[in-house]
Amino acid sequence: MIRVSGLTKVYAGVRAVDDLTFDVESGKVTGFLGPNGAGKSTTMRMILGLDRPTAGTSCVNGQRYTDFPAPLREVGALLDAGAMHPGRTGRGHLRIGARSNGIPLSRVDEVIEQVGLEKAATRRVKGYSLGMRQRLGIAAALLGDPPVLLFDEPVNGLDLDGVRWIRALFRGFADEGRTVLVSSHLMSEMQLIADRVVVIGRGRLIADTDIAGMLGGVSGPRVRVRTPRPDELARAFGADVGVAKPVEGELEVSGLSASEVGDLAHAHGIPLHHLAEVEQSLEDAYLSLTEGEVEHVGHLGNAHAALTDGAPR
Repeated sequence: MIRVSGLTKVYAGVRAVDDLTFDVESGKVTGFLGPNGAGKSTTMRMILGLDRPTAGTSCVNGQRYTDFPAPLREVGALLDAGAMHPGRTGRGHLRIGARSNGIPLSRVDEVIEQVGLEKAATRRVKGYSLGMRQRLGIAAALLGDPPVLLFDEPVNGLDLDGVRWIRALFRGFADEGRTVLVSSHLMSEMQLIADRVVVIGRGRLIADTDIAGMLGGVSGPRVRVRTPRPDELARAFGADVGVAKPVEGELEVSGLSASEVGDLAHAHGIPLHHLAEVEQSLEDAYLSLTEGEVEHVGHLGNAHAALTDGAPR
């Protein structure tokens, strides 16, 4: 596993990472989430020994990354797909990694095939698209067939086929018992592939939970109900139950399950035409948790008004 304990990083008096502690378990895909500037990339760089922490420790399977004699055999990582020598070929880039870590050169062709870069392997990296660079970076991460994998925004530049491929790749790694840590801003993807999520904001831990806990723990259950007597039903819930009226004839009830709402309506003789629990998305939960933790906030203002004025609605 990956273990982060009290990790802190201060740049010019600013705490980019602030006493961060969490574990990334084997056999699971862990999503590493947070707004821009939250400290995700800095944390991953410290795990990989690229940045020295101001305080705290990070280790992989009980060792610091810098203590591994052949680190690519222990940890595979993609942090920046642009960090490649543009004059080298894709195959040349991977051969350097293999030689420096005692990995057989035959493994280079295996990972090239695995990521689908056979036709581009002899081309120079400067001619690669962003998606091709991402695939090459993933190939480099897989070179040593490591048990631990870290990826920072791995789907950048990938087309739909590439996104589906990497989704299956991560799921397969976790099912094999490997440790997978993925940082991403794409909440829909994280909801599909992650077993757990670690959420940080301004360098501090906000949440460390499984997906079910993330989806259900922010606002609790919500139920959408349609009835010809909405006002009467709303009064029946009492003051302790949150009730909203999104549209005429409908109520959205917070804090009760669908069965509880149905039982209460039945007890008061109120007919229901529709009753369903509202499934919260990971994006909804994430935005609720990170509200107030975003450093750079854009405002639509007059620009939005100008764009939408007179537009069909």
